[in-house]
This record gives sequence, C-alpha cells and structure tokens, in this order.
Amino acid sequence: MTEQVGPVVERIEASRFVPAGVPAILAVLRDPDGHVAVDASGMLQSADGTVVRAVGDDFVVHMDREALGDLPMGRYDVRVIITAFDEPASPDGTARVEWTIEGMVRPPIGHVFGHVLEPVDEGTRVTSYCDWSGAREEWKPIFPVIDAKALRASLGLLERAVLRGYPRPLVG
Repeated sequence: MTEQVGPVVERIEASRFVPAGVPAILAVLRDPDGHVAVDASGMLQSADGTVVRAVGDDFVVHMDREALGDLPMGRYDVRVIITAFDEPASPDGTARVEWTIEGMVRPPIGHVFGHVLEPVDEGTRVTSYCDWSGAREEWKPIFPVIDAKALRASLGLLERAVLRGYPRPLVG
C-alpha cells in the first residue's frame, strides 16, 4: 500500500497580468466564441450560444479530443454551464466566471474551470483555474487533463483576444 505524502492536489491555477480593465476581459470570457479563442489545448473548435449573464446560462462547444492525443474520442459536443458569475459592482471591482461541463459522461464528472479578475494598477490580475475537488471519485485519477502550463498559455491567448480581438463565425 502506498502512503500519501503531503496534501492531495485537486486544483491547479495560473495567473497573469493583463493590461486591460476587468470589463474588457470579462467580455471575452462571457462570449462562447471567446472561450474558443483562448483555448490553448486545441480541443475547443467552435461554439454555439449567446453571451452569458448569470449562473445557469449555458452554451455548446464543439470539441475535438484528438488535439490532446490522449483518448480516441474524436469530435463531440459539450454543454458549458455557468456555475458562478460575479460581475463587478464598479469598473474597478473584482469579477469571477466559473463553469462546469456536461458531455458524454453521465452523470457529469463534476469539475469546474474558472477565472478570477482582480483590478491592479494599469490592468487586471487574471487567475485561471481547474478544480476537481467536487468531481466524482471515479474520475479524479484523470485530473488534471490539462496542466498549469496550458492554463498559462490560455492566459496569453486571453490577453491577445482582449487587446486584438478574435475570430467570430460569419453570419448568414
């Protein structure tokens, strides 16, 4: 029997300074296409849905697990469900957006992803996280599916999306 040494890690996170205000960053994170634009894993291919405004809002993301090369799942859809949404009371306030995923696994695994946006001098400290402490026990061994390096890369993509924009589907 192996004895656990130290605390069990069930959450990873990464932070980055972004030279933009909380409202501009939150605008990207509320947009389903924004989620696709900032994905460093390559799994998120496109999204359908409207801008999220509250807990319980959702949208569909079209995924391609082959980008990770770990499981032969191919293309599939997931439903992103907002589990926490704290809009700042003022433009210089803290914000948070958090979501879980419903996909092919039933019942859902129970992990969450999120971002905390904290205003700092001349920008925002953005912390991205994946927390699987609430995941069903049988699924915990697969975590983290993406690592802290991928979270950091996503934060770089988030900065680029906020400052330069990102592709959106053509209408019509």
